[in-house]
Amino acid sequence: MADFVADISIKKTRPGRVAYLNARLLDPASGLDVTGGVITEGETIVDLGPSVSGDGLAEDIERVDCSGLCLAPGLVDNRAHLREPGFEHKETIATGSRSAAVGGVTTMACMPSTEPPIDDVSLVHFIERRARETAIVKVHPIAALTKGRRGEQLTEIGLLQEAGAIAFSDGMNSIMNAMVLRRALSYSTVFNALIIHHAEDLNLSGGGQMNSGETSTRLGLAGMAAASESIMAARDVRLAEMTGGRLHLAHLTTAESLDIVRRAKARGLNVTCDTAPHYFALNETAIGDYRTFAKVRPPLRDETDRQAVVAALADGTVDTVVSDHAPHDQDSKRQPFAQAAFGIVGLETLLPLTLEQVHNRHVGLLEALALLTHKPADLMGLNAGRLETGRPADLCLFDLDRPWQIDRRAFQSKSKNSPFDDRPVQGRTVRTVMNGRTVFQLSADGT
Repeated sequence: MADFVADISIKKTRPGRVAYLNARLLDPASGLDVTGGVITEGETIVDLGPSVSGDGLAEDIERVDCSGLCLAPGLVDNRAHLREPGFEHKETIATGSRSAAVGGVTTMACMPSTEPPIDDVSLVHFIERRARETAIVKVHPIAALTKGRRGEQLTEIGLLQEAGAIAFSDGMNSIMNAMVLRRALSYSTVFNALIIHHAEDLNLSGGGQMNSGETSTRLGLAGMAAASESIMAARDVRLAEMTGGRLHLAHLTTAESLDIVRRAKARGLNVTCDTAPHYFALNETAIGDYRTFAKVRPPLRDETDRQAVVAALADGTVDTVVSDHAPHDQDSKRQPFAQAAFGIVGLETLLPLTLEQVHNRHVGLLEALALLTHKPADLMGLNAGRLETGRPADLCLFDLDRPWQIDRRAFQSKSKNSPFDDRPVQGRTVRTVMNGRTVFQLSADGT
Protein backbone atom coordinates (compact mmCIF):
# COMPACT_ATOMS: atom_id res chain seq x y z
CA MET A 1 0.00 0.00 0.00
CA ALA A 2 0.96 3.54 -0.67
CA ASP A 3 4.57 4.53 -0.98
CA PHE A 4 3.14 8.02 -1.11
CA VAL A 5 5.15 11.17 -1.37
CA ALA A 6 3.56 13.17 1.42
CA ASP A 7 6.06 14.84 3.71
CA ILE A 8 6.27 17.87 5.93
CA SER A 9 6.87 20.14 2.94
CA ILE A 10 3.17 19.73 2.12
CA LYS A 11 2.28 21.80 5.16
CA LYS A 12 4.48 24.61 3.93
CA THR A 13 2.69 24.79 0.60
CA ARG A 14 -0.25 27.15 0.47
CA PRO A 15 -3.31 25.16 -0.62
CA GLY A 16 -5.22 26.55 -3.56
CA ARG A 17 -8.84 26.31 -4.67
CA VAL A 18 -10.11 22.79 -5.25
CA ALA A 19 -13.52 21.48 -6.32
CA TYR A 20 -14.38 17.89 -5.38
CA LEU A 21 -17.20 17.03 -7.77
CA ASN A 22 -19.78 14.26 -8.28
CA ALA A 23 -19.17 12.70 -4.86
CA ARG A 24 -21.57 11.04 -2.47
CA LEU A 25 -21.39 13.64 0.28
CA LEU A 26 -21.67 12.16 3.76
CA ASP A 27 -21.86 14.33 6.85
CA PRO A 28 -23.13 12.42 9.90
CA ALA A 29 -23.41 15.60 11.99
CA SER A 30 -26.07 17.09 9.72
CA GLY A 31 -27.43 13.86 8.26
CA LEU A 32 -26.29 14.89 4.78
CA ASP A 33 -26.22 12.06 2.24
CA VAL A 34 -26.52 13.46 -1.29
CA THR A 35 -24.63 13.57 -4.54
CA GLY A 36 -22.79 16.84 -4.95
CA GLY A 37 -19.52 18.65 -4.46
CA VAL A 38 -17.27 20.45 -2.02
CA ILE A 39 -15.17 23.51 -2.77
CA THR A 40 -12.18 24.30 -0.62
CA GLU A 41 -10.17 27.49 -0.65
CA GLY A 42 -6.95 27.55 1.27
CA GLU A 43 -7.51 25.62 4.48
CA THR A 44 -11.29 26.06 4.59
CA ILE A 45 -14.47 24.62 3.10
CA VAL A 46 -16.18 27.48 1.27
CA ASP A 47 -19.13 25.73 -0.38
CA LEU A 48 -20.75 22.31 -0.54
CA GLY A 49 -23.94 20.55 -1.46
CA PRO A 50 -25.89 19.10 -4.37
CA SER A 51 -25.76 22.40 -6.26
CA VAL A 52 -21.96 22.38 -6.45
CA SER A 53 -21.06 21.05 -9.89
CA GLY A 54 -18.54 21.75 -12.59
CA ASP A 55 -20.79 24.32 -14.25
CA GLY A 56 -19.71 27.89 -13.84
CA LEU A 57 -16.49 27.16 -12.01
CA ALA A 58 -13.53 29.43 -12.66
CA GLU A 59 -10.89 28.05 -15.01
CA ASP A 60 -8.13 28.25 -12.44
CA ILE A 61 -9.81 26.01 -9.87
CA GLU A 62 -8.47 22.46 -9.56
CA ARG A 63 -11.14 19.84 -10.21
CA VAL A 64 -11.21 16.39 -8.64
CA ASP A 65 -13.73 13.95 -10.10
CA CYS A 66 -15.12 11.88 -7.23
CA SER A 67 -17.62 9.83 -9.25
CA GLY A 68 -18.43 6.57 -7.48
CA LEU A 69 -16.70 7.68 -4.29
CA CYS A 70 -17.83 8.89 -0.86
CA LEU A 71 -16.61 12.21 0.53
CA ALA A 72 -16.78 12.50 4.33
CA PRO A 73 -15.11 14.62 6.99
CA GLY A 74 -11.56 13.55 7.79
CA LEU A 75 -11.61 10.88 10.48
CA VAL A 76 -10.88 11.79 14.10
CA ASP A 77 -9.07 9.21 16.20
CA ASN A 78 -9.09 9.79 19.94
CA ARG A 79 -6.67 7.07 20.99
CA ALA A 80 -3.27 6.48 19.41
CA HIS A 81 0.01 5.60 21.11
CA LEU A 82 2.64 7.42 19.08
CA ARG A 83 5.61 6.33 21.25
CA GLU A 84 7.55 9.61 20.99
CA PRO A 85 9.42 10.49 23.13
CA GLY A 86 11.09 7.38 24.47
CA PHE A 87 10.18 4.59 22.07
CA GLU A 88 10.99 6.04 18.67
CA HIS A 89 12.13 2.61 17.45
CA LYS A 90 8.43 1.59 17.54
CA GLU A 91 6.80 4.75 16.18
CA THR A 92 7.29 8.47 15.92
CA ILE A 93 4.85 11.30 15.54
CA ALA A 94 5.96 11.55 11.90
CA THR A 95 5.47 7.89 11.01
CA GLY A 96 2.29 7.68 13.05
CA SER A 97 0.89 10.64 11.12
CA ARG A 98 1.70 8.97 7.79
CA SER A 99 -0.10 5.87 9.00
CA ALA A 100 -3.07 8.05 9.96
CA ALA A 101 -3.14 9.74 6.55
CA VAL A 102 -3.32 6.38 4.77
CA GLY A 103 -6.25 5.49 7.00
CA GLY A 104 -8.18 8.69 6.24
CA VAL A 105 -7.49 10.14 9.69
CA THR A 106 -6.83 13.89 9.69
CA THR A 107 -6.94 14.50 13.45
CA MET A 108 -5.73 12.29 16.25
CA ALA A 109 -5.10 12.42 19.96
CA CYS A 110 -1.91 10.83 21.25
CA MET A 111 -1.78 9.06 24.58
CA PRO A 112 0.77 9.92 27.29
CA SER A 113 2.27 6.40 27.19
CA THR A 114 5.70 7.82 26.47
CA GLU A 115 8.98 8.01 28.35
CA PRO A 116 8.87 10.33 30.11
CA PRO A 117 5.06 10.40 30.29
CA ILE A 118 3.34 13.61 29.17
CA ASP A 119 2.74 14.86 32.68
CA ASP A 120 4.05 18.41 32.64
CA VAL A 121 3.69 21.50 30.49
CA SER A 122 7.06 21.16 28.78
CA LEU A 123 6.11 17.74 27.42
CA VAL A 124 2.77 19.01 26.12
CA HIS A 125 4.70 21.72 24.31
CA PHE A 126 7.17 19.11 23.01
CA ILE A 127 4.38 17.05 21.44
CA GLU A 128 2.84 20.11 19.85
CA ARG A 129 6.19 21.27 18.48
CA ARG A 130 7.11 17.85 17.08
CA ALA A 131 3.67 17.62 15.49
CA ARG A 132 4.12 21.00 13.83
CA GLU A 133 7.57 20.01 12.62
CA THR A 134 7.01 16.44 11.45
CA ALA A 135 3.35 15.41 11.24
CA ILE A 136 1.19 15.59 8.13
CA VAL A 137 -2.08 15.36 10.10
CA LYS A 138 -3.22 17.17 13.23
CA VAL A 139 -1.94 15.71 16.50
CA HIS A 140 -3.25 16.74 19.92
CA PRO A 141 -1.74 15.56 23.22
CA ILE A 142 -3.64 13.81 25.97
CA ALA A 143 -1.83 14.46 29.24
CA ALA A 144 -1.26 12.02 32.06
CA LEU A 145 -3.81 12.17 34.85
CA THR A 146 -1.27 11.28 37.54
CA LYS A 147 2.44 12.03 37.70
CA GLY A 148 4.46 9.32 36.03
CA ARG A 149 1.15 7.54 35.32
CA ARG A 150 1.66 5.86 38.68
CA GLY A 151 -1.90 6.42 39.92
CA GLU A 152 -0.88 8.33 43.01
CA GLN A 153 -0.44 12.11 42.68
CA LEU A 154 -2.58 14.18 40.33
CA THR A 155 -1.00 16.28 37.61
CA GLU A 156 -1.72 19.99 37.20
CA ILE A 157 -4.88 19.59 35.14
CA GLY A 158 -5.54 23.31 34.72
CA LEU A 159 -2.01 24.19 33.61
CA LEU A 160 -1.81 21.20 31.25
CA GLN A 161 -5.15 22.05 29.70
CA GLU A 162 -4.09 25.65 29.23
CA ALA A 163 -0.90 24.39 27.55
CA GLY A 164 -2.89 22.35 25.03
CA ALA A 165 -3.82 18.99 26.56
CA ILE A 166 -7.28 18.02 25.31
CA ALA A 167 -7.99 15.29 27.88
CA PHE A 168 -6.37 13.39 30.75
CA SER A 169 -5.58 9.71 31.06
CA ASP A 170 -3.04 7.30 32.46
CA GLY A 171 -3.26 5.30 29.24
CA MET A 172 -3.10 1.56 29.85
CA ASN A 173 -2.58 2.09 33.58
CA SER A 174 -5.70 1.60 35.62
CA ILE A 175 -6.02 3.83 38.71
CA MET A 176 -6.63 1.32 41.44
CA ASN A 177 -6.99 3.85 44.25
CA ALA A 178 -10.61 5.00 44.17
CA MET A 179 -9.82 8.13 46.17
CA VAL A 180 -7.30 9.26 43.55
CA LEU A 181 -9.81 8.90 40.73
CA ARG A 182 -12.51 10.55 42.84
CA ARG A 183 -10.26 13.55 43.41
CA ALA A 184 -9.38 13.66 39.74
CA LEU A 185 -13.00 13.64 38.65
CA SER A 186 -13.92 16.23 41.24
CA TYR A 187 -10.95 18.48 40.38
CA SER A 188 -11.68 18.16 36.66
CA THR A 189 -15.10 19.77 37.05
CA VAL A 190 -13.38 23.10 37.66
CA PHE A 191 -11.94 22.93 34.12
CA ASN A 192 -14.65 20.82 32.44
CA ALA A 193 -11.82 18.42 31.62
CA LEU A 194 -12.42 14.95 30.21
CA ILE A 195 -11.02 12.02 32.22
CA ILE A 196 -10.32 8.90 30.16
CA HIS A 197 -9.86 5.75 32.20
CA HIS A 198 -8.75 2.21 31.40
CA ALA A 199 -11.17 0.18 33.52
CA GLU A 200 -9.38 -2.88 34.83
CA ASP A 201 -9.20 -4.28 38.33
CA LEU A 202 -5.62 -5.45 38.35
CA ASN A 203 -6.21 -7.66 41.36
CA LEU A 204 -8.70 -9.69 39.33
CA SER A 205 -6.84 -9.69 36.04
CA GLY A 206 -3.52 -10.27 37.81
CA GLY A 207 -0.84 -11.48 35.46
CA GLY A 208 -3.35 -12.62 32.85
CA GLN A 209 -2.37 -12.82 29.22
CA MET A 210 -5.70 -13.37 27.48
CA ASN A 211 -9.42 -13.63 28.18
CA SER A 212 -10.25 -16.03 30.97
CA GLY A 213 -12.24 -19.07 29.87
CA GLU A 214 -12.13 -22.37 28.08
CA THR A 215 -9.61 -21.19 25.47
CA SER A 216 -7.14 -19.86 28.05
CA THR A 217 -7.42 -23.13 29.95
CA ARG A 218 -6.79 -25.15 26.79
CA LEU A 219 -3.76 -23.03 25.88
CA GLY A 220 -2.43 -23.06 29.41
CA LEU A 221 -2.35 -19.25 29.59
CA ALA A 222 -3.31 -17.15 32.61
CA GLY A 223 -6.71 -15.58 32.05
CA MET A 224 -8.05 -12.06 32.61
CA ALA A 225 -11.61 -12.23 33.89
CA ALA A 226 -14.24 -10.18 32.10
CA ALA A 227 -15.36 -9.05 35.54
CA SER A 228 -12.06 -7.22 36.00
CA GLU A 229 -13.39 -4.70 33.49
CA SER A 230 -17.02 -4.51 34.58
CA ILE A 231 -16.28 -4.23 38.30
CA MET A 232 -13.96 -1.30 37.65
CA ALA A 233 -16.43 0.27 35.22
CA ALA A 234 -19.14 0.11 37.86
CA ARG A 235 -16.83 1.75 40.42
CA ASP A 236 -15.84 4.49 37.97
CA VAL A 237 -19.43 5.27 37.05
CA ARG A 238 -20.30 5.57 40.73
CA LEU A 239 -17.40 7.99 41.23
CA ALA A 240 -18.56 10.04 38.25
CA GLU A 241 -22.01 10.20 39.81
CA MET A 242 -20.56 11.33 43.15
CA THR A 243 -18.44 14.08 41.64
CA GLY A 244 -20.21 15.19 38.45
CA GLY A 245 -16.96 14.75 36.53
CA ARG A 246 -16.77 13.88 32.84
CA LEU A 247 -15.80 10.21 32.68
CA HIS A 248 -14.89 8.40 29.47
CA LEU A 249 -14.28 4.66 29.72
CA ALA A 250 -11.72 3.48 27.17
CA HIS A 251 -11.97 0.46 24.88
CA LEU A 252 -14.78 -1.45 26.55
CA THR A 253 -15.07 -5.09 25.58
CA THR A 254 -17.70 -6.87 27.65
CA ALA A 255 -21.46 -7.07 27.63
CA GLU A 256 -21.63 -6.30 31.34
CA SER A 257 -19.49 -3.16 31.25
CA LEU A 258 -21.35 -1.85 28.20
CA ASP A 259 -24.61 -2.41 30.03
CA ILE A 260 -23.24 -0.40 32.95
CA VAL A 261 -22.61 2.52 30.58
CA ARG A 262 -26.01 2.03 28.97
CA ARG A 263 -27.73 2.34 32.32
CA ALA A 264 -25.57 5.30 33.35
CA LYS A 265 -26.61 7.18 30.23
CA ALA A 266 -30.25 6.36 30.85
CA ARG A 267 -29.85 8.01 34.25
CA GLY A 268 -28.35 11.11 32.67
CA LEU A 269 -24.83 10.69 34.02
CA ASN A 270 -21.88 12.33 32.28
CA VAL A 271 -20.39 9.04 31.13
CA THR A 272 -19.18 8.05 27.65
CA CYS A 273 -17.16 5.18 26.23
CA ASP A 274 -15.34 3.89 23.18
CA THR A 275 -14.28 0.63 21.71
CA ALA A 276 -11.82 -0.40 18.97
CA PRO A 277 -12.28 -2.44 15.78
CA HIS A 278 -10.50 -5.52 17.10
CA TYR A 279 -13.14 -5.87 19.79
CA PHE A 280 -16.00 -6.11 17.29
CA ALA A 281 -14.09 -7.75 14.43
CA LEU A 282 -12.34 -10.52 16.39
CA ASN A 283 -12.90 -12.79 19.35
CA GLU A 284 -10.45 -14.71 21.52
CA THR A 285 -10.08 -17.49 18.96
CA ALA A 286 -7.93 -15.10 16.88
CA ILE A 287 -5.10 -16.00 19.24
CA GLY A 288 -5.14 -19.43 17.62
CA ASP A 289 -1.91 -21.19 18.36
CA TYR A 290 -0.34 -18.50 20.57
CA ARG A 291 -0.46 -15.73 17.97
CA THR A 292 1.04 -12.75 19.78
CA PHE A 293 -0.22 -10.25 17.18
CA ALA A 294 -3.68 -10.83 18.71
CA LYS A 295 -2.50 -10.08 22.23
CA VAL A 296 -4.17 -6.87 23.40
CA ARG A 297 -5.24 -5.26 26.66
CA PRO A 298 -8.12 -5.56 27.43
CA PRO A 299 -7.97 -8.98 25.80
CA LEU A 300 -10.10 -10.19 22.93
CA ARG A 301 -13.22 -11.61 24.56
CA ASP A 302 -15.51 -14.51 23.72
CA GLU A 303 -18.10 -14.45 20.95
CA THR A 304 -20.93 -13.39 23.26
CA ASP A 305 -19.04 -10.29 24.32
CA ARG A 306 -17.99 -9.52 20.73
CA GLN A 307 -21.64 -9.57 19.70
CA ALA A 308 -22.48 -7.31 22.64
CA VAL A 309 -19.94 -4.76 21.36
CA VAL A 310 -21.61 -4.87 17.93
CA ALA A 311 -25.00 -4.33 19.55
CA ALA A 312 -23.62 -1.39 21.55
CA LEU A 313 -22.38 0.23 18.34
CA ALA A 314 -25.84 -0.08 16.87
CA ASP A 315 -27.84 1.21 19.84
CA GLY A 316 -25.63 4.24 20.55
CA THR A 317 -24.09 3.04 23.80
CA VAL A 318 -20.63 3.34 22.24
CA ASP A 319 -19.82 7.00 21.57
CA THR A 320 -16.70 6.63 19.46
CA VAL A 321 -14.59 4.02 17.72
CA VAL A 322 -10.84 4.51 18.18
CA SER A 323 -7.87 2.91 16.48
CA ASP A 324 -6.20 2.00 19.79
CA HIS A 325 -3.03 2.19 17.69
CA ALA A 326 -0.31 0.53 19.80
CA PRO A 327 2.76 -0.18 17.64
CA HIS A 328 5.43 -2.61 18.82
CA ASP A 329 8.66 -3.68 17.20
CA GLN A 330 9.60 -7.27 16.39
CA ASP A 331 11.57 -7.73 19.60
CA SER A 332 8.50 -6.86 21.65
CA LYS A 333 6.11 -9.17 19.80
CA ARG A 334 8.27 -12.08 18.64
CA GLN A 335 8.27 -13.53 22.13
CA PRO A 336 6.59 -16.42 23.90
CA PHE A 337 2.96 -15.37 24.39
CA ALA A 338 3.35 -14.66 28.10
CA GLN A 339 6.29 -12.29 27.50
CA ALA A 340 5.00 -10.53 24.36
CA ALA A 341 3.78 -6.92 24.58
CA PHE A 342 0.09 -6.02 24.46
CA GLY A 343 -1.22 -4.04 21.49
CA ILE A 344 -1.77 -3.85 17.74
CA VAL A 345 -1.35 -1.17 15.09
CA GLY A 346 -4.71 0.21 14.05
CA LEU A 347 -4.67 3.50 12.18
CA GLU A 348 -4.59 2.04 8.67
CA THR A 349 -7.35 -0.51 9.31
CA LEU A 350 -9.71 1.71 11.32
CA LEU A 351 -12.01 2.66 8.44
CA PRO A 352 -12.34 -0.66 6.55
CA LEU A 353 -12.96 -2.65 9.75
CA THR A 354 -15.62 -0.18 10.86
CA LEU A 355 -17.19 -0.34 7.40
CA GLU A 356 -17.45 -4.12 7.84
CA GLN A 357 -20.25 -3.40 10.29
CA VAL A 358 -22.01 -1.39 7.57
CA HIS A 359 -21.61 -4.10 4.94
CA ASN A 360 -22.85 -6.67 7.47
CA ARG A 361 -25.90 -4.43 8.08
CA HIS A 362 -25.28 -4.03 11.78
CA VAL A 363 -24.89 -0.24 11.56
CA GLY A 364 -25.97 2.35 9.00
CA LEU A 365 -23.28 4.18 7.02
CA LEU A 366 -23.89 7.60 8.58
CA GLU A 367 -24.09 6.06 12.05
CA ALA A 368 -20.76 4.29 11.52
CA LEU A 369 -19.07 7.44 10.22
CA ALA A 370 -20.45 9.45 13.14
CA LEU A 371 -18.38 7.24 15.46
CA LEU A 372 -15.28 8.27 13.53
CA THR A 373 -15.94 11.95 12.83
CA HIS A 374 -18.06 14.47 14.71
CA LYS A 375 -18.68 12.37 17.82
CA PRO A 376 -14.99 11.98 18.74
CA ALA A 377 -14.38 15.61 17.76
CA ASP A 378 -17.22 16.83 19.97
CA LEU A 379 -16.03 14.71 22.87
CA MET A 380 -12.61 16.36 22.72
CA GLY A 381 -13.90 19.83 21.87
CA LEU A 382 -12.11 19.90 18.52
CA ASN A 383 -13.07 21.92 15.47
CA ALA A 384 -13.18 18.86 13.23
CA GLY A 385 -15.39 16.06 11.99
CA ARG A 386 -17.91 18.05 9.97
CA LEU A 387 -18.58 18.97 6.34
CA GLU A 388 -19.65 22.54 6.82
CA THR A 389 -18.91 25.89 5.23
CA GLY A 390 -16.25 27.69 7.23
CA ARG A 391 -14.90 24.49 8.76
CA PRO A 392 -11.34 23.21 8.15
CA ALA A 393 -10.94 21.45 4.81
CA ASP A 394 -10.25 18.06 6.37
CA LEU A 395 -11.65 15.39 4.06
CA CYS A 396 -11.67 11.64 3.61
CA LEU A 397 -12.48 10.39 0.12
CA PHE A 398 -13.15 6.67 0.11
CA ASP A 399 -14.50 3.87 -2.02
CA LEU A 400 -17.23 2.20 0.04
CA ASP A 401 -17.27 -1.02 -1.96
CA ARG A 402 -13.68 -1.47 -3.06
CA PRO A 403 -12.44 -4.95 -2.06
CA TRP A 404 -8.84 -5.34 -0.99
CA GLN A 405 -6.67 -7.38 1.29
CA ILE A 406 -4.86 -5.96 4.31
CA ASP A 407 -1.09 -6.29 4.00
CA ARG A 408 0.74 -5.33 7.17
CA ARG A 409 4.07 -5.20 5.32
CA ALA A 410 2.78 -2.20 3.42
CA PHE A 411 1.83 -0.21 6.53
CA GLN A 412 3.29 3.26 6.88
CA SER A 413 3.59 2.67 10.63
CA LYS A 414 7.07 1.74 11.80
CA SER A 415 5.60 -1.37 13.39
CA LYS A 416 3.67 -4.14 11.67
CA ASN A 417 1.96 -5.93 14.55
CA SER A 418 -1.52 -6.54 13.15
CA PRO A 419 -3.73 -9.62 13.51
CA PHE A 420 -5.61 -8.49 10.39
CA ASP A 421 -2.84 -9.35 7.94
CA ASP A 422 -4.32 -10.93 4.77
CA ARG A 423 -7.90 -10.21 5.92
CA PRO A 424 -10.17 -9.39 2.96
CA VAL A 425 -12.04 -6.13 3.56
CA GLN A 426 -14.35 -3.85 1.62
CA GLY A 427 -13.93 -0.08 1.61
CA ARG A 428 -10.73 1.90 1.18
CA THR A 429 -9.42 5.42 1.60
CA VAL A 430 -8.61 6.95 -1.78
CA ARG A 431 -7.52 10.44 -0.77
CA THR A 432 -6.94 12.24 2.52
CA VAL A 433 -7.00 16.03 2.70
CA MET A 434 -5.81 17.97 5.76
CA ASN A 435 -6.37 21.74 5.87
CA GLY A 436 -6.91 21.74 2.10
CA ARG A 437 -3.70 19.84 1.31
CA THR A 438 -3.68 16.31 -0.06
CA VAL A 439 -1.58 14.25 2.36
CA PHE A 440 -2.40 10.85 0.89
CA GLN A 441 -3.62 9.63 -2.47
CA LEU A 442 -4.05 6.02 -3.45
CA SER A 443 -2.35 5.19 -6.72
CA ALA A 444 -4.24 3.68 -9.61
CA ASP A 445 -2.83 0.21 -8.91
CA GLY A 446 -3.93 0.34 -5.29
CA THR A 447 -0.53 1.03 -3.74
